[in-house]
Amino acid sequence: MRKWLSPLLATLLAVAPMAHASDTVRWTPAQADAWYAKQQWLVGSNYATSNAINQLEMFQPETFDPVAIDRELGWAHEQFGMNTMRVYLHDLLWKQDPQGLIKRIDTFLTIAQKHGIRPMFVLFDSCWDPDPVLGPQHRPIPGVHNSGWVQSPSRHALVDPANDAHFRSYVEGVVGAFADDKRVLAWDLWNEPDNPGGGNYMDKQLEGEQARIAELLPKIFEWARSRKPTQPLTSGVWIGDDWSPGAASLTSIQRTQLEQSDVITFHNYEQPEAFKARVAQLRKHGRPLICTEWLARGAGSNVDTILPIARRENIGMINWGFVDGAIQTRFPWDSWQRPYTMEEPTVWFHDLLKADGTPYRAREAELFRSLAKTPRNAVPAL
Repeated sequence: MRKWLSPLLATLLAVAPMAHASDTVRWTPAQADAWYAKQQWLVGSNYATSNAINQLEMFQPETFDPVAIDRELGWAHEQFGMNTMRVYLHDLLWKQDPQGLIKRIDTFLTIAQKHGIRPMFVLFDSCWDPDPVLGPQHRPIPGVHNSGWVQSPSRHALVDPANDAHFRSYVEGVVGAFADDKRVLAWDLWNEPDNPGGGNYMDKQLEGEQARIAELLPKIFEWARSRKPTQPLTSGVWIGDDWSPGAASLTSIQRTQLEQSDVITFHNYEQPEAFKARVAQLRKHGRPLICTEWLARGAGSNVDTILPIARRENIGMINWGFVDGAIQTRFPWDSWQRPYTMEEPTVWFHDLLKADGTPYRAREAELFRSLAKTPRNAVPAL
């Protein structure tokens, strides 16, 4: 067990002055390549415990479930050969109880290490419900994809600059607590920061949200870097026509993501030819690539076709999601408009395992295991 900082010392560290510029410099391409060369081929899932409807329920003290985590991460490694998981945190958990959150993250890391898994933690997220509230979370809406996932921060907290001190304390506190912890793979600072919400939340954004994120995101990279993490920092691009360096269509948020990330991460739920095209754009940045969201069977992003390409190209792959459960992402995105209350989807949209640990398709589990242990140059061309 880690030796915990006293609450006073932790508070002092959280509000410490900004480090000198030399301490907050992005990794060079050579440094990023050297880090990536030391990793196994990175393969895993976006993970929330099957009984948690969102990241609050997963990490709040009343519902944090080490038994479920141990069971499900065991399935990930044993059945799929996974060595990482992308795991979401929430700023309200830090506001509620900083030391308690750090201890629960440490417990999670201890369990993950037991199963050979080094997670990538996500600090902020712009997807789904923009009004998160601590405490008991509502139960899943029948037949609806991700019906209880929440944004971090809330839309009202986001647009108020008075909350920047809290955001900074959260970033520096969490990253600082684990900045030299070999059990942590990487830090994903903001998931889809330019997402307008998704589902039935597309018209719920407040005026100025995108401008605030464009202002905050570079600061968040600086705050995280001020803790001198030994792990890479990133934020993944996911929309737009061209992610090549200097592309005229890049927004200020996308430029920050691509110009500040130590390793380049991205999302792609498209068919193989579109996946290859995105990879070709991102290769021009000269940094390691990790796809932190993929697998949408109904949209053409399938294990059988996408995973071998990524293995051959040495691209890390973290699909959405893992165990069928309260987030209900076996249902497609359009279930927000047409809930699957009378029938199951003909083909699952996301997820790899049924709630009892049985693979949705045994062939998918076999392919994950096989590619996880296959040298890159031994993967056959498609």
